[in-house]
Amino acid sequence: MSGHSKWSTIKRKKGAEDAKRSKIFSRIVKEIHVAVKEGGPDPDPNPRLRLAMQNAKGANMPKDNIQRAINKAGSDAENYEEVTFEGYAPYGIAVYVECLTDNNNRTVGSIRSIFTRSGGSLGTNGSLSFLFERKGVFIIQQKDMDPEEFELEIIDAGAEEIEINDGIFIITTQLDDFGAVQEKLEEMNIEAENAELQRIPNSTKRLDTELAIKVVKVIEEFEDNEDVQNVYHNLEITDEVIAAVNE
Repeated sequence: MSGHSKWSTIKRKKGAEDAKRSKIFSRIVKEIHVAVKEGGPDPDPNPRLRLAMQNAKGANMPKDNIQRAINKAGSDAENYEEVTFEGYAPYGIAVYVECLTDNNNRTVGSIRSIFTRSGGSLGTNGSLSFLFERKGVFIIQQKDMDPEEFELEIIDAGAEEIEINDGIFIITTQLDDFGAVQEKLEEMNIEAENAELQRIPNSTKRLDTELAIKVVKVIEEFEDNEDVQNVYHNLEITDEVIAAVNE
């Protein structure tokens, strides 16, 4: 299984924890807020809102919470700004951080602090763009579907890579095929547990397990920050790393 898929699996398992679930809900609420401000509260003509609502359902967010977030976004004067940060964690691991913030100065300070304290360095925007490629990633529970039939249909729709792990499909698409695969899933009445555009590393860097765990802790510190939506990296996630993280 590729590195980004293993990381998706780790994040999914950790998402079951109450503290992590609260953080996931917070991120989804922010995404709903931005989607409503950008395209209005009706999900039909607003694909970003439809996707946010789908991910909310996939994360088991109560319907009342979803509707409350939509209503609040429509009447709230508060605005979130999308900002990104690129830099290196310890041992030369590239890290790309996406944020939604209502206070840019606070966010810049906290993200820079994590890089500095960990022994890493914050770079300039665009400095790591060549290391990552924007792709669509869908996480789907296998349930009662026929794996072979499902794979054939989803490949025809534009899936680039399909992996199965512990009853979970992790589907990767090219950026331009993300919408087509999303439409195919809707046509098949299959709801993704999570669907989003991610930054996938073109290549990964392998570290000794002990050093890799130190980097994972830095990545998790970024993810725990209230302004952070997503963190991408090029650390190779080995089975030994997974075992150590899940201890």
